[in-house]
Amino acid sequence: MRIDVLGAVRALRDNGEPVDLGGPRHREVLARLVAAEGRLVTTDTLVDDLWTEPPARAVGALRTFVAALRRAIEPDRPPREPPRVLVTEGPGYALRLPRADVDVHRFEDALARARREPEAVGDLAEALASWRGPAYADVPDAAWARRERARLEELRLAAVELRARLLLDAGEGAELVAELGAQVAEHPWREPAWGLLARALHRAGRQADALAALRRARTMLVDQLGLDPGAELRRLEADILGGAVPPDGARTAWAGPGVRLGPRTTVDLARTLALAGGGALVRSRRDRLAAIRAAERTGDLALTARIIGAYDVPALWSRADDPEQSRAVVAAAERALAALGPEGPAELRARLLATVAVESRSADLSRPERDRARRAARAAEALARELADPALLAFALNGLALQAFSHPGLAPERDRIGAEILDLATRHELPSFAVLGRLLRLQSASALGDLDAATAHAEAAEGLAATAESPLVPVLTGWFRARATAARSAEPGGPNAAEAAARYRAAEDALATAGMPGLRRGLFPLALLGLRLLHDRPAPADPRLDWGPYLPWARPLLLLAQHRDAEARAALAAAPEPPHDHLQEALWSLTARAAARLGEPGVAARAATALRPARAEHAGAASGLLTLGPVARYLAEAEACAGTG
Repeated sequence: MRIDVLGAVRALRDNGEPVDLGGPRHREVLARLVAAEGRLVTTDTLVDDLWTEPPARAVGALRTFVAALRRAIEPDRPPREPPRVLVTEGPGYALRLPRADVDVHRFEDALARARREPEAVGDLAEALASWRGPAYADVPDAAWARRERARLEELRLAAVELRARLLLDAGEGAELVAELGAQVAEHPWREPAWGLLARALHRAGRQADALAALRRARTMLVDQLGLDPGAELRRLEADILGGAVPPDGARTAWAGPGVRLGPRTTVDLARTLALAGGGALVRSRRDRLAAIRAAERTGDLALTARIIGAYDVPALWSRADDPEQSRAVVAAAERALAALGPEGPAELRARLLATVAVESRSADLSRPERDRARRAARAAEALARELADPALLAFALNGLALQAFSHPGLAPERDRIGAEILDLATRHELPSFAVLGRLLRLQSASALGDLDAATAHAEAAEGLAATAESPLVPVLTGWFRARATAARSAEPGGPNAAEAAARYRAAEDALATAGMPGLRRGLFPLALLGLRLLHDRPAPADPRLDWGPYLPWARPLLLLAQHRDAEARAALAAAPEPPHDHLQEALWSLTARAAARLGEPGVAARAATALRPARAEHAGAASGLLTLGPVARYLAEAEACAGTG
């Protein structure tokens, strides 16, 4: 079967027969699960999204809708067989369908392919033809639906422009005049569409009409917005007047979703998008790499170095969201550094070195790669101090902070770096780095168990975020407040464990759309495990929890909770050394606990050696997002098991 949401919501069987989905609420539930792209949507979220003021029996009604949808979608499923399409997962539901069976996912994938591979323009045209009206057209105007409609409409407009650009670059496109004319008539503020229309008119031999279109764009922008046309429209007008329009689009690099931008313009846009979070953050990473590749193709070394180093977006987390892309950026930066040589411009070299330090934060780096990244961080800092450039120094210090995880117990060092970044940012009006400085100090105070200081930094970061337009900050501080509630739940008179778990769940829901998979995956189960350890309870037994990258260290305790000691012992022996990141103290503490419970003195001794420098810290709390309690507790267990206490 397939599901379509680019228009009214509908489901069709393989033979084209429509599926009776039921009433409007049934279709809305299905649509909301489609929008989640296979991810879990909690029952609480679904209730809030379906009703402005949920009725008393909202959860029961939701279950009725889900049951009816399951009967409609899988009519031949035997009564006792679990559903395969609309599945129950943890505290909610998820839709499990191949992306090719959902029109919106086919469209997004076709757009992504066309951005990477111009020859896929035919697939993009087919995907655009699948639109039957506004996305989720018959779904009530709930907040989630408004967000999705706006996001998908922006993608549709970008796809129309990308298809036109690819055809024009290939020497075709004269037949696009009517389509692009409709695009600018409906969306007159989209400068790229005006440029594409002018190119199509010129391709059709209508030079006068092409110039007239550019004059209309200029008049509209100046009269309505008080803005002059961008450099690309001005250059295109000059090219047409001079008869020098490049038929293959080779004058400037094309980057981004259907927007003709030079590499520098694209990376500046990517920097802005990165601060917005969510889908914009994902788009910013993609556009950044496209700009780097476009710059490398020009053969201009200085331009390439500037493009690579211009993406000085503050980075807080020590695990890359897209490791493959990070490796590509590091490789490009190292190529540029090698080409520039040690005598190259100091400012360019400092930015490239800082980029290597910031992007070299994947968990799977080899020891030589980690060592090279740390050397790059120190070299970038030294050059930035010599140049006395506050913004560059803040960026270099960001790289230094991300490399300050060579072993447990370095929270005071990261706090010193965060304090300097905050001071620089405050004195030189660098708002995004001021936010970074506050968050680094929040993490360090959290690691040291100073919840009052961490709370003060959280509040200050939220205040800065309101003016710096950093919507990701409240997501992170929401996690910190859940972490603080968890810690206090273990104190006499504190909140109960259920309240802490609810706060973690709310924080997880907020993180779901933040565009930070390297942070999110596995975080919620690890937080729940930490909460249970604080209360001396066994590890959670729910098999549906996605432990992500933390499974090797959680698995021994999960097996112990099921009294599968032999398997737990084997899992403990197989667990690698924890990665050098924000959660290394937490993972070493899990190892220490499992080794002590299983009576494995060799493993316990290794864990104790790793944890001693962090004796004064709280396990996992360097993240600012969760806690397993004081490291000293796990260290004592490991030392007792190893006979070294």
